[in-house]
Amino acid sequence: MSYDVKSMKAEEFINDEEIMDCLDYAKKNKDNMPLIREILEKAKKAKGISHREAAVLLECDIPEVNEEINKLAMEIKEKFYGKRIVMFAPLYLSNYCVNGCTYCPYHYKNKHIVRKKLTQDEIRQEVIALQDMGHKRLALEAGEDPVNNPIEYILESIDTIYSIKHKNGAIRRVNVNIAATTVENYKKLKDAGIGTYILFQETYNKKAYEELHPTGPKHDYAYHTEAMDRAMQGGIDDVGIGVLFGLEMYRYELVGILMHAEHLEAVHGVGPHTISVPRVCPADDIDTEDFSNAVPDEIFEKIVAIIRIAVPYTGMIISTRESQKTREKVLHLGISQISGGSRTSVGGYVEPVRDDSSAQFDVSDTRTLDEVVNWLIDLGYIPSFCTACYRAGRTGDRFMSLLKSGQIVNCCQPNALMTLKEYLEDYASPDTKAKGEALIAKEILKVPNENVRKKAMEYLNEINDGKRDFRF
Repeated sequence: MSYDVKSMKAEEFINDEEIMDCLDYAKKNKDNMPLIREILEKAKKAKGISHREAAVLLECDIPEVNEEINKLAMEIKEKFYGKRIVMFAPLYLSNYCVNGCTYCPYHYKNKHIVRKKLTQDEIRQEVIALQDMGHKRLALEAGEDPVNNPIEYILESIDTIYSIKHKNGAIRRVNVNIAATTVENYKKLKDAGIGTYILFQETYNKKAYEELHPTGPKHDYAYHTEAMDRAMQGGIDDVGIGVLFGLEMYRYELVGILMHAEHLEAVHGVGPHTISVPRVCPADDIDTEDFSNAVPDEIFEKIVAIIRIAVPYTGMIISTRESQKTREKVLHLGISQISGGSRTSVGGYVEPVRDDSSAQFDVSDTRTLDEVVNWLIDLGYIPSFCTACYRAGRTGDRFMSLLKSGQIVNCCQPNALMTLKEYLEDYASPDTKAKGEALIAKEILKVPNENVRKKAMEYLNEINDGKRDFRF
């Protein structure tokens, strides 16, 4: 099979021969300064670079070039996202799973893990606990099990989540991370009002993929890899892709994920809304020593920077798998969304003591949401709980056109500040509130459009008086 970015066949738009040729090309040109300079000059236009060009930058180990890559990534991130960092939390509904994935403790042969599935009443309790922290955006997670976790259960759970209003709390956007499914089921998810449909590829190397998924429906590489096309055919505008770095050689994965982004852009006219960059980490029944492709911090940081350069418009997500130190580093290089106060166990938010017996992976950053918000403010970032674009219909190509034109700042900046103000009024500790108020007073003046800025200031005063949910 030959490489074809517009093909609907997985092995053609993620073509092994093309990836291997790219990696060979990168090795041969890793010191080719005229070519590297040409790539960097192209990258400065903030319109992206190709998977082949990205491979060259990744392979290059010239210190000055790496410094320039980091600097450029920071500039591009600032151009598109400013200082805004979107906050979210995962909500694990069920860890029942029929797959045999060798890197995940949910695999059906694991007899150690406590199997749990939340009832709708338990979901209500979890959501209230999340609302009481201050969260407005969730990512639903569930193992693949057609008996225990059918699509009807997911749809009912989404309906339950959106129905809960507790004090000033409300979940305004539910993103969904469930197994690859049919166009018909994606239509149902769309009708249920989901935000982004998220699915990690795990690895783009077909041979490695099949070995890592020896049994279960997830074993089908093509069906899994082509899921985003079916999701978009089902009417879902925003999709989120990702790989689990450490399963296969990171060079291969970087090229693969960029090819996937290029494919979505070429076929559907809009690339991925988000790209996630998790790394293999310890979990029940899983030892990272079993995976020889673990990615060191320095390389991981460079991967984040290159993805930001290659796909300037995409949101980039990092989870609590990573330590505070690592998260702080990659925030500068391109990350625009992070989780806070996360629990990766089923029913973990209502537990007074952290119980990880049903967790999917160990959490490195165990701070509360308020501690994470406080930390972000100290770093000069604006923690954002905004869901306005999704609720105003600015999704898919409509969102991307606003982002690429730079006009999004007149929506995102005030919306971020107003949702932060809500958080400060309703949930923040006194220290976080004081710091946040000072940040808002400074950053509101940076909203470019004078009319928007003036109106946002009025809304901020109204939030202070008890009103909620303003947006541009």
